[in-house]
Amino acid sequence: MSIPYLFRCPISLDLFTDPVTLSTGQTYDRPSIEKWLADGNLTCPVTMQRLTDTTLIPNHTLRHLIHRWLLADPGVNCRHTPVQSAGDSDAGFSLLALKQKLQSSNTSRADKLDCLEKVRVLSVESDIGRACLIELGFFPLLLQLLFRSSVVVDSALAEAMLDCVLSLLASAQLDSLDMLKEHARLTSLELLLDQGNTKTKMSLCHLLEVIAASSATRELCLVVGESRRVLQALVSLLHDQSRIRASEAAVRAISGMCSLEPNRSHAIRGGVVDGLVSHLSSPTPRTAAPALATLELLLTLEVGKKVVVEHSDAIKVLVKMVFRMSTVDHEGSEHALGSLLAVCGESEKARSEAMDAGVMTQLLLLLQSQCSSTAKAKARGLLKLMRPLWTEETRSYEKDDRFHTPGYY
Repeated sequence: MSIPYLFRCPISLDLFTDPVTLSTGQTYDRPSIEKWLADGNLTCPVTMQRLTDTTLIPNHTLRHLIHRWLLADPGVNCRHTPVQSAGDSDAGFSLLALKQKLQSSNTSRADKLDCLEKVRVLSVESDIGRACLIELGFFPLLLQLLFRSSVVVDSALAEAMLDCVLSLLASAQLDSLDMLKEHARLTSLELLLDQGNTKTKMSLCHLLEVIAASSATRELCLVVGESRRVLQALVSLLHDQSRIRASEAAVRAISGMCSLEPNRSHAIRGGVVDGLVSHLSSPTPRTAAPALATLELLLTLEVGKKVVVEHSDAIKVLVKMVFRMSTVDHEGSEHALGSLLAVCGESEKARSEAMDAGVMTQLLLLLQSQCSSTAKAKARGLLKLMRPLWTEETRSYEKDDRFHTPGYY
């Protein structure tokens, strides 16, 4: 979009987000002039006058003019628009016109993509612009366009719409997201998670993470948490090690959803335990800590413990994480220990598997490390649980005749 030159900061050359005026009478965008002054410059960037007073006065008049320009109707008489430079032929740019284009079924795909890019840039680069977009109802509009039918939206359009939605999230009223409780719109979300491209899936994971984190969308999170297709799509991402960033985004989404207790049983039935174990089995999972924290939450349910005990790799993976995580993230180590305590405390099979996986070595290494006091307390608790097996194993070695044969060592 073309911006009238009076609405551009002389330093950044971008649209003002927070115009402030210096004692010289020159106006700058607050972030730009604050950086200029922080770098030790004591002159006005435009006039080069030495500043004896560096007070920044908010320019409310200019802010108001920019606000009016952004909201301007296409039919407004040009003499009411702000002063513009010769090259700013598009100064009549209107958010209302953008909104109408996005709503119209006659707008071409290319034009819609162009409109969405303008919305994205404005929402990212200008606080004023973002506020205007929210005021004009762009957030619910974008949600309606994105989740509107049982047919997957064009991948490029879906990507662009999600970029805009995520850019507006911080300023939007999140109760607009409640439209996803409607069956048709929830189905659309499920289809996008299942059939969308990688970037779309990652963006949807971030959206689910935000939904889970807000009290305003708690009921929506419970509705989404019951969706078998949503869980299947997220678990599929957990298993896909070829797209590790998408897998990490799925961990964060699932972690958020499982923060609500009613969602945990649905997650277990949906295969989340197997997905988390698969994710933790990857070489360097950057989201190991939240994955382990989620696993520990799921083990507060008996059905969760049963799934872990019956899983062929879960105990081995948890044992591996005990000391490995202590060198990276103390909380991750604590969660791994918490999970092992939960299953080993009630299952002889789990204790035996943990012993075979080398849990004693992991615990002893951990106790000699600079781990947290919480991790050490949990490690001592697990050692106490494992002591009978350790003693039994030691005795079996002592009874083995090979150990008493000269020259065996």
